[in-house]
Amino acid sequence: PELDMAVTKYLHETLLSISPTKDPVGIFLAINLAICLGVLVSRKLIARFSKSTRPGSPDLEKPASSPGVREKVTRKFGEWIPSTFKRPAATPYSDWDVHNTKPIPYRPFRYGPKYFITLGLRSMKWDEWIELDNHYLKYHADKKKRIEERGEKCFGTAPEAMDGAIELLEELCAYLPERYPSMFEKTPTGITNKATNETFNITQRPLPEDPMATAARLVQDDLALMFERPDGEYYLLAGAILLAGFWRLSDKFGMRLSEIHTSGDVPQFREKLEKGMMNFFRRLKPEEPVLRNNYFIQVDDSLAWSHSIGSEDAETVSWNTAMKNKAIEHHFFRSERQSLRRLPKSGAVVFTIRTYFEPITEIVKEPYVPGRLASAIRSWGDDVSRYKGKQKYEEVLLEYLDQKHEEQVANGLEVEKEDDIRAYPL
Repeated sequence: PELDMAVTKYLHETLLSISPTKDPVGIFLAINLAICLGVLVSRKLIARFSKSTRPGSPDLEKPASSPGVREKVTRKFGEWIPSTFKRPAATPYSDWDVHNTKPIPYRPFRYGPKYFITLGLRSMKWDEWIELDNHYLKYHADKKKRIEERGEKCFGTAPEAMDGAIELLEELCAYLPERYPSMFEKTPTGITNKATNETFNITQRPLPEDPMATAARLVQDDLALMFERPDGEYYLLAGAILLAGFWRLSDKFGMRLSEIHTSGDVPQFREKLEKGMMNFFRRLKPEEPVLRNNYFIQVDDSLAWSHSIGSEDAETVSWNTAMKNKAIEHHFFRSERQSLRRLPKSGAVVFTIRTYFEPITEIVKEPYVPGRLASAIRSWGDDVSRYKGKQKYEEVLLEYLDQKHEEQVANGLEVEKEDDIRAYPL
């Protein structure tokens, strides 16, 4: 930009110094200089217009730019002044049915050859905050059993986080009857689940149980609350992690956000994710919720805890204990849809973590899935491969995916038309 300005200034001064009436050659020179000046000005205008009005090819792994996200935060670390923001009322899901509404088929993997490590955030519409489907009753039964059998190993609320946990419970009791009126009914003291014949009183004190446990009974998601402390770090101080598969709340409770990721060996967290994540949490506003998706391969059929990586009660767990190259029938696709939003009163950041769990043998029936998933797995670097346990299943899984992709192509699949019929993260 500095060079363009200098050249433009020089051309302008040269034009003013020429007197075409006294110097015929100056006419020719003036015309050419004017053309050069016009090109420079046009180029700058086009560049400015392009940046402000034409988004180009969108990066679906990143949220759309938002003025609120970029605003400077002036509050002190650990300080939160309650916001006046009111969540818009949810649109009733009129034809939702606990027995017939199918899960959304999230397939958040991309073709290689490169695997990008990003936060992968995108904006969320309020009607998308909590997604329920015809697996609800199974998830509810699994959660109930886990709460009874494992108790506070799976849920808990630190004293300083109690206000935030109650705020989350109150928000769910307001949102669910709005969005799913066929299933939930708001009562003077709380909420009734018409599918399970449960009524929850959230006004009595003390509450009948930990508010995070009650909140978890209402939805299919796992739930986590992060709170900012005076050191500027966010800490996991309340949660109900009942169906996580690969991690335990008891291992992470009370940890800093960055420590949660480094202790879990998240690939390239320090290099590519930590700074952006901390800035995002610091700037997140109650009115700007976001979503992200991820996926894993699992080699056993347990939704709640993947026993292939070790006992849930073992001191340490890892992929090292998993059996290598099990039959394809033991391979499952595990996908998470996470939402993040800040609660307006307490300032807590809520993670909802909804897990989708399906046999590989089922998802490969979908057009394009086997070829794209095989390409995605091959694109993982060594660190991502270790993190996702690739060495335990790659031979059997990739051979199977390649075979199913070839069958789809042989049956007329038009590979080049995939982008016309699907978009990330589906």
